Amino acid sequence: MGKPQTLLFIFIVSAVFCGSEAHAMTCLAPPRPFVPSDPAQAREFADIIQKDFETYIAEIQRYFLCLDEERARAFTEAQEVSQEYGRFLESVSKDR
Repeated sequence: MGKPQTLLFIFIVSAVFCGSEAHAMTCLAPPRPFVPSDPAQAREFADIIQKDFETYIAEIQRYFLCLDEERARAFTEAQEVSQEYGRFLESVSKDR
């Protein structure tokens, strides 16, 4: 195994076993409210269905906020990784 392959192998193994300093958030979309196709059932359960819609609206707002926060975190991480990669390339080129 040549030097580039060895470095790549070490990088992959360390990424797998050491993990990342930043951890991605898990943003889960809420389930859609169920509305019966039968109008009589919809009227019978109108209070429950209305509450399901209100819950969905509140939860989807939290979901959007979570996505925004995760996007910002991932963007910052990508910038840091890019800078780290630049430093790595610079240090490797000095050794040649």
